[in-house]
Amino acid sequence: MRNELKALRKSRELSQGQVAIAVGVSRQTIYAVENDRCDPSLSVAFALARLFHRPVEEVFHDPGFPSAVRRAG
Repeated sequence: MRNELKALRKSRELSQGQVAIAVGVSRQTIYAVENDRCDPSLSVAFALARLFHRPVEEVFHDPGFPSAVRRAG
């Protein structure tokens, strides 16, 4: 799974620590998600999407999943 977390975080000029506090996880967790070392739990994924005011599908996506199917949803 790919994610846009790092780009979103940087666009809002937030540190990993600030994002971690906002969603209730450790800074190490944010680092691991940003660097594709782990996928977040569903609750963390949705919390991150809410933090950045984006649908979860815009923050986390599967590059192998056909875009036409994603849009048809």
